[in-house]
Amino acid sequence: MPYGYLLTVAIAAVHTALALAPVRRPRWAAVVSFHLGLVVNETPVFVLCWLLAATLPAWAQEDLDTPASWAGLALAVLTAIGLAVIARRALDARPALERALRRDLGAGRPGAVDALLAAARRRAPSYLRTLLFPFRVRRADVERIADIAYGDAGVRNRLDVYRRRSGTSGGPILVYAHGGGYFSGRKNREARPLLYRLASRGWVCISANYRLRPRAGFDEHLADFKKAIAWAREHAPDYGGDPDALFAAGSSAGGHLAALAALTPNDPAFQPGFEDADTSLTAAVSLYGYYGRYYRRPGESERPTSPADHVRPDAPPFFAVHGDQDSLVPVEDARAFVAALRRASANPVVYAELPRAQHAFDLFRSPRFEAVIDAVEVFAARVLARERT
Repeated sequence: MPYGYLLTVAIAAVHTALALAPVRRPRWAAVVSFHLGLVVNETPVFVLCWLLAATLPAWAQEDLDTPASWAGLALAVLTAIGLAVIARRALDARPALERALRRDLGAGRPGAVDALLAAARRRAPSYLRTLLFPFRVRRADVERIADIAYGDAGVRNRLDVYRRRSGTSGGPILVYAHGGGYFSGRKNREARPLLYRLASRGWVCISANYRLRPRAGFDEHLADFKKAIAWAREHAPDYGGDPDALFAAGSSAGGHLAALAALTPNDPAFQPGFEDADTSLTAAVSLYGYYGRYYRRPGESERPTSPADHVRPDAPPFFAVHGDQDSLVPVEDARAFVAALRRASANPVVYAELPRAQHAFDLFRSPRFEAVIDAVEVFAARVLARERT
């Protein structure tokens, strides 16, 4: 009996099943489900190749000669079908994003949004190319200047600058915060396809570390990110950036930070030691963001640490993207925050739900995340156009 083959098929089947139908409760099961299903959900072709690499030799060597091995082959076929379904449903992201942009940005100028969407579709890489090369993140036309200090907290106050090798002049600036639940993560993990793409288009992109738990708390996280924004406003022009077109973005906990920074501009309570620095933003982007309150210590009273606690009429334009199968941050939380922000803000609030997307969909250059990047470009173009009129 080919035990190695049966084990390979069983592993692929479990990962595929959890990508198709992730578990959301209880919490521990949701975390396990997320970790086991993530890679399959964004790179199904590679899992299929792994499955074929195990099946074809077993078939050629005539190892499939027992009822158990035939059952394993049947499971492999079902798993392959599941992987094909996963690859197909990634195509649903682009229509969902386009509907959101038309709905939330098209008021008064629907033709402008349609023109930008058409241009994004023309520039988009082929579906097959992104399926086959999801790990090809870097771009030859972009340089990364790593580990620039923006504060005095050592490695946790370092940032990377991404810019076009041929030079940039007056490009928009994006300051990005990584995820990790405030206790892990680093500046060169999530959203790299976004940073490299925008930099290749003439943006100056900045990805910053920030202090983490347990050595730091809410005040330190937010102060660090605001300090990175202040650094960008002061120094990004040296790299070709325009400080009057300054965007913040983040993933998961980083989305929490980006939202809070956007909703508390120039607030001296969150800018200790640099109270006079300008930390206002042109717009904010949150990818599968966390919108709840920060961790409470025993005996500590409730603090206004949720972005929903700070919504305001003059909030900058906001773009939130969330997967409707997110196991770690329920999509209902994103909907509630967006609803609260829309009630308060006079500026556009764009919200897109990605069908059957999980948490951390920005780790790979997948068809789904390529569509998200296109949508971010369209959002930014419309925001900048509104600013200039």
